[in-house]
Amino acid sequence: MQEGKLILIPTPIGNLEDITLRGLRMLKEADAILAEDTRQTVKLLNHYEISKPLWSYHAHNEHKQVAHLIEEMQGGKVLGMVSDAGTPAISDPGFLLVRECLKAGISVECLPGATAFVPALVKSGLPSDAFIFLGFLPEKKGRQTAFKALVDIETTMIFYESPHRLLKTLTQFGEYLGLERQASVSRELTKMFEETINGSIAELIHHFSNHPIKGEFVLVVEGKK
Repeated sequence: MQEGKLILIPTPIGNLEDITLRGLRMLKEADAILAEDTRQTVKLLNHYEISKPLWSYHAHNEHKQVAHLIEEMQGGKVLGMVSDAGTPAISDPGFLLVRECLKAGISVECLPGATAFVPALVKSGLPSDAFIFLGFLPEKKGRQTAFKALVDIETTMIFYESPHRLLKTLTQFGEYLGLERQASVSRELTKMFEETINGSIAELIHHFSNHPIKGEFVLVVEGKK
């Protein structure tokens, strides 16, 4: 009997050509694929003519699924895990299952591949020798505390943000960090309408107050000098 394991497979954040050859091979070799949204994942599989069982695994069912998935891998199943875009467990489901696999002595592989914050950081022109990735800021509870904690961070900071909260977040960056602080906003990375705007927080607020706010955003903010 083959040894079961979990393979985390990064998927393109936009351009379907950005999946690796090894990623495609792992999708073909896995016994089943855990997908954050099976409707999204099936588009990728169909594009590359891959037919595999898709099992739904997302933030709303992961606690219920973990024990069953551990049993499947202990029984010899090789499970691939993907998120809708990018690397699983980076601001996406995955951490919980990885932790339980390690507790159970199940092998975990993570392939290198697409993740949105790396190209956004490189394109920002801000220092990349040291940085801190903070994902999504709290929407309500703990939001003010989170902003206060950013004030004295001296390394470049990276955040994900949704279009309907972008201006609010930029405004709060201005309040807590200062309007002169340099920052960069990237949207729709690797897609047709990819765009990166660099400047002070004040300039970014002005820009996005006068332009449509569409797409998925990565914010890169200068650390305290």
